Amino acid sequence: MTSTLDETATTPTDGGVPELTHWIGGRATPGGSGIYGDVTNPATGEVSARVPFASAEEVLDAVAAARAAFPAWRDTSLARRTSILFRFRELLNARAGELAELITAEHGKVLSDAAGEVARGQEVVEFACGMPHLLKGGSTENASTGVDVHSVRQPLGVVGIISPFNFPAMVPMWFFPIAIAAGNTVVLKPSEKVPSAALWMAELWREAGLPDGVFNVVNGDKVAVDGLLTSPDVRSISFVGSTPIARYIYETGTAHGKRVQALGGAKNHMVVLPDADLDLAADQAVNAGFGSAGERCMAISALVAVGDCADTLVGKIAERARGLRTGDGRRSCDMGPLVTKAAQDRVSGYVDAGEREGATVVVDGRNGEFDADGQGFFVGPTLLDHVGTDMSVYTDEIFGPVLSVVRVDSYTEAVDLINANPYGNGTAIFTNDGGAARRFQNEVEVGMIGVNVPVPVPMAYYSFGGWKNSLFGDTHAHGTEGVHFFTRGKVITTRWLDPSHAGLNLGFPTNA
Repeated sequence: MTSTLDETATTPTDGGVPELTHWIGGRATPGGSGIYGDVTNPATGEVSARVPFASAEEVLDAVAAARAAFPAWRDTSLARRTSILFRFRELLNARAGELAELITAEHGKVLSDAAGEVARGQEVVEFACGMPHLLKGGSTENASTGVDVHSVRQPLGVVGIISPFNFPAMVPMWFFPIAIAAGNTVVLKPSEKVPSAALWMAELWREAGLPDGVFNVVNGDKVAVDGLLTSPDVRSISFVGSTPIARYIYETGTAHGKRVQALGGAKNHMVVLPDADLDLAADQAVNAGFGSAGERCMAISALVAVGDCADTLVGKIAERARGLRTGDGRRSCDMGPLVTKAAQDRVSGYVDAGEREGATVVVDGRNGEFDADGQGFFVGPTLLDHVGTDMSVYTDEIFGPVLSVVRVDSYTEAVDLINANPYGNGTAIFTNDGGAARRFQNEVEVGMIGVNVPVPVPMAYYSFGGWKNSLFGDTHAHGTEGVHFFTRGKVITTRWLDPSHAGLNLGFPTNA
């Protein structure tokens, strides 16, 4: 099987740039709206493909395909559903490198980071392979005289997933393996900046034996998003992205009667106490601040240095940041480009603003030498010191390789600073004091906490999600909360006056 990028290059443009497709009802479907967006290689600035933007009618076609496939998929045995999921897992393990290359070509992150993204998404696939256990209900015999009660969980129907550009494979895999294993059918709207990973995974599902219509992909912009949000046949929406859009997704989806989990933005703090191992803290601040060019909702963007450790810590981070090699993610680099020219300009603009507002630019990534050909969208590692909480580099989610150091005098001041922030996605504390760490995890008002771990993304059997303006809706992604999100419960009370008799059958019972 060739890559999606090759297989869907059905109608080249005049310049030989391939056109991608949607994936509806088990097959690649060319766009019919006549509206396209450019897909670029961020390391070179070159247009690599054009992606069709779905019309409202094309979104309805995808929803209709998912709706038509739902009854049969819902009634397919758990054994059969999980066997297909296992096949998807094995195919993905065998070909993970292909998917990582697609991600690097469109997002820009280095290949090792892209491979890590695929691996983290695969963890949710493996978790969903245990769906027969996860869907087990409860039972009470003789709750009343001759009366038994039991509970079951059943799928919702057609579910929508709207995913961001920064994790083209992992974020969709936070949702669709659980949704599919539970018996739902899916319409995925990937970011128009990085569409090929979703189409590639659609083909992999077909190879794994997933019935047509169970997994669909529609590319596009707000028209596609609104089509999913307003369709009466879509029962739930899962979204990850910026806070303003997450709020819009939540409010619009719930107004149309949908169950919604909308994960929003973040301003993640890393507190370093004076007793911490400062070399470890510096290493991890660089890893968490500059990995994937800072385009992670769990990236550390604010380092809170407590007491007299600040000067030493800033010096150690600066030394490490200056040694990073930034360039084409397909080469031997530590950090790749930002996803678009607009993102590059936005991040550089924030650094400009921070400098004007009085922050000290310790390491400046706005200009430099980058290991790439062409005009890529690069900003190198950037370290700002003496950042005030009223500066835009602190108040806003920059989503780039900019690490801001805020200096405070005490542990209490650090916690108060975090708790006053409108975001509550992730945070970390670096210390060798177990009492301080235990107090921190109890007092801080954030959904995911790391102790000497800078990016506390939980394993798939726990759930991912923040507090405050980092989450709209009351259900987190994957883990048991994800299973509950994609199912709804029934309680059945029964009384049978006479025993039934099914006749003789000496064959070995099976679960087919």
